[in-house]
Amino acid sequence: MKKIRKTDIDKRPRDKTVFFTAVFKTFQDTLALNNQVLTLIAEMGDKLSGDFVFDIHYIQTVCAKAADLVHRLIANLNTLSFHKYMNLYDAFQKINAELKAELSGRPVIPESQDVLAYAEISRDAEEVAGAKNANLGEIKNVLGSEVPDGFVITAQAFASFMTHNGLWEKVAAIEDTWRHRQLSVTTASAQVQKAILEGEIPASLRKEIEKALAWLGHDPGKRTLYLAVRSSAWGEDNEPSFAGQYVTLLNQPSDKIFDAYKTVLAGAYSASAMEYRKQKGYSEGKVVMAVGCQLMVDAMAGGVLYTFDPQAPERDVMLISCVWGLGAPVVEGRAVADQYQVSRRFPYNPEKTDIACKTETLVPRSGGGTEMVSIAPNLQATACLPPNQLKRLAEAGLMIEKHFKTPQDIEFAVDSAGKIIILQARSLMVQFNRSRIVGDLPAILRDHPAIFIGKGSIVQRGIGIGRVFIVYRDEDLDVFPRGAILVSKYTSPRFAKVIRKTAGIITDVGSATGHMATIAREFRVPTIVNTGVATTLLRSGQEITLDAEENKIYDGIIKELRNYHLAEDPIEETYEYRLLRRVLKKISRLNLVDPASRDFAPSSCRTFHDIIRFVHEKTVEELINLNYDRHANINANGGKLKLSVPLNLLLIDVGEGLAETTGRKTILPEQIASIPMRAFIDGLTAPGAWNTEPTSLDFGSFMSSMTRTFFPGLATPRYIGQNLALISKSYAHISLRLGYHFNMIDAFVSDDDNSNYIYFRFMGGVTDMTKRSRRAQFLADVLAKNDFRVEVHGDLVVARIKKLSMERIKRRLNLVGVLVAFSRQLDVQMVNDQQISLYADQFNELITSTLNLNMQELSHHG
Repeated sequence: MKKIRKTDIDKRPRDKTVFFTAVFKTFQDTLALNNQVLTLIAEMGDKLSGDFVFDIHYIQTVCAKAADLVHRLIANLNTLSFHKYMNLYDAFQKINAELKAELSGRPVIPESQDVLAYAEISRDAEEVAGAKNANLGEIKNVLGSEVPDGFVITAQAFASFMTHNGLWEKVAAIEDTWRHRQLSVTTASAQVQKAILEGEIPASLRKEIEKALAWLGHDPGKRTLYLAVRSSAWGEDNEPSFAGQYVTLLNQPSDKIFDAYKTVLAGAYSASAMEYRKQKGYSEGKVVMAVGCQLMVDAMAGGVLYTFDPQAPERDVMLISCVWGLGAPVVEGRAVADQYQVSRRFPYNPEKTDIACKTETLVPRSGGGTEMVSIAPNLQATACLPPNQLKRLAEAGLMIEKHFKTPQDIEFAVDSAGKIIILQARSLMVQFNRSRIVGDLPAILRDHPAIFIGKGSIVQRGIGIGRVFIVYRDEDLDVFPRGAILVSKYTSPRFAKVIRKTAGIITDVGSATGHMATIAREFRVPTIVNTGVATTLLRSGQEITLDAEENKIYDGIIKELRNYHLAEDPIEETYEYRLLRRVLKKISRLNLVDPASRDFAPSSCRTFHDIIRFVHEKTVEELINLNYDRHANINANGGKLKLSVPLNLLLIDVGEGLAETTGRKTILPEQIASIPMRAFIDGLTAPGAWNTEPTSLDFGSFMSSMTRTFFPGLATPRYIGQNLALISKSYAHISLRLGYHFNMIDAFVSDDDNSNYIYFRFMGGVTDMTKRSRRAQFLADVLAKNDFRVEVHGDLVVARIKKLSMERIKRRLNLVGVLVAFSRQLDVQMVNDQQISLYADQFNELITSTLNLNMQELSHHG
């Protein structure tokens, strides 16, 4: 790929007609590239379903293709903006370098703080905090379960420590000698561990750890904390399982934290861990270790919960082992423990209980470390977990299982107050037989009524069960209940905000290759889009079963399908699968969700999807801005449009916007070939929309508006009173000055839903600000009820809608046309706030009678 240089930047041509035609071709090319790369990302996501076989060559090829498409998108945006966004290349180069490093087998450690509190960590932070810590942060911050207070010394800190002490090179040299059988694994391990234990903690890292300890309550010389210092390597607690290969140190004094930290790092290079990695195809250069530092729990009891019986999952029970004191002996398999088999069904009754005679317990030792002590005789044969705690533990385990969508192996403690504390959770390997777990699926489904079948497109397969929650506006996402099924008219990248909470997604409108679809695939949320009927046939609070395997929505909960996601055929955890999953984190993950955020900037782009989203938003914005540019001369093919209403409108054809036989001077509506322009004009000239009766105006309001309402780009004498529209077959940019306010409509309409949009802007008026603001609020209310995303600032209204089908977007343009005509003089007539709703009712009656539509139909059917 050629890097853009300043000497490569094309000068603007003197022929401005040629200039805009070229710009519009760049715009169309950008839309096509956007759809190509989103389709490619969707196909990559589909490969993770387990239904496809692929090799390393496939991954290398699609990554290179994605990089090329994204690079071309950046180039196009810089062409349109006259190279305003050159720093996007910096973001691209960084992401692409990380992808190449992944493909070459080199670990890419993301930039982060050296130390993070668990409150700052979620599952997304696996590469920063390690798998174990990322899961624990997710359980705390997303599920709201109790976990120990503490902090994480990150992968970035590990890299700093290794670099500071020259350990990358030392480890590589020792590994090379060992793998060439010139050293035993025992000797190689001892040499690496010695180098780590003798290493120096960088001063900056030492300072950050001390700050974190102070935050927890450590006061040198006065108050010592006691911590569990736990390994959290990349891949630990994930596939393949490294469980038991690394080190956990319990009850470590806070003034010995640095020694404990190095001991855990050194534990990553034990002989057994090195042999294990060799068997799994991992090199020592890929070891990346974060470390969790947690306040010790005052544990009355502790143990392990399996959410399924791995040997007999069809029995539908959970297995719990528990002892008095710390649960480490259970984890290590060296304790006589109470054994419980608890039903997975509410109310989670014990099906079998075996209370052991427990003579010893592991407890914290004074001054640090742990020791075994005798248990009081009256507790030796007493159950560690009473029924109420068993129930709460079962509920917590099933919630974690449902969230992570896999059976769980959970380590827990019960503190002195009786609270259940989750210490860690990892996937539990279980071999399911689908027919035993689910049963005869066709027979089961025959007995349940379907609400609708075969509507729309499946984005992500799976089964979702829960109550419907209809999202009408962004604010609804703030109160989205956990476990609900999100139903909405349209897809939106903003759904990422609740993607971990939802059991499924159903929309009326949407594309299987859109931004939201990519997010749904990443998180494996069962999703069906473009049903056309979901918000009409479903109601908030209704219990449904979403079958995104067969594209069916059932009324009620089909209990037999609750474990469907656990009964899927296991995905073979090959190296290629793990690699594709890692590279997709740098390609498909979307962080730039809200264009209105100050973080919506090139510097915040951390994935290719972020760049794609940024380019898409800014491309439309730049095209709109170009139409105000004084350099974009309007001397092109076109002429005056002859209408039944007094609108002095000049049409400029930039490509197939007019019929071939159209004359140059006067254009009739039927000669307009532009799809969006024709739809807008049909609404603008609808009977009753354009009121020509004069309205009264007080002189003060008139004079106060004179200096405020001229749009800067059209304020020269040449353009006063001149309304302009630049059109092509699929595009229209309409600039209207009607009296003393300004309207701008920018629209693209095609067969490709992903490319379609309307941008509406209104400002000004002839009256005082109060009246102008009332009209603005009227416009905002009408547009919002018809699914536009609306912003209002005084008398300025900005509204957007996108990704509708051609017919739906044309209907919205009909409505916008009526709205522009109807609202021309409303600011003069709106003398009080009550008239906002009065005129909204009148407008609804008007579109019902003139366009044979109403707001209800527009809202539900597009």
